[in-house]
Amino acid sequence: MINSMHYSSPIGEILLASKDNKLIGAWFEGQKHYSANADGTVEREDEALLKAKDWFDRYFNGEKPSFDEVNLAPEGTDFRCEVWKILCEIPYGETVTYKDIASRIAQKRGIEKMSAQAVGGAVGHNPIAIIIPCHRVVGSDGSLTGYAGGLDKKIFLLRHENCGF
Repeated sequence: MINSMHYSSPIGEILLASKDNKLIGAWFEGQKHYSANADGTVEREDEALLKAKDWFDRYFNGEKPSFDEVNLAPEGTDFRCEVWKILCEIPYGETVTYKDIASRIAQKRGIEKMSAQAVGGAVGHNPIAIIIPCHRVVGSDGSLTGYAGGLDKKIFLLRHENCGF
């Protein structure tokens, strides 16, 4: 069973979803790939959802909570999960490029190179917005590329974290 609750953030409603007391989703209402893994949710709070709510409260109040304070269980392919794990390593207030992530994966796998576009696809399907900080990924030239929740939200989040945007 998938439990869910809504969180009102300064930049819009976020649907939080959990399964087996682990957070599987945090989607902006109407975002691309909205609640892709949360069909049949039941509006019911549980420990994972309350921890996520507390995490978001602290984040939007200017604190820097760590992703590991919430029991995360994003559902996706092995490749997507590998990318999402790397996203969790991006420090608060910093950005990396899709190319940087692709290079890390290529090096880890012992291959010459990895497609930055493939990384972009995985980043775009991140099911746990903000906590898994896909908003911290930018284009090779530092440009703000797409964001499933909308570019306006990405700009807000990067400014909130003093990333220079």
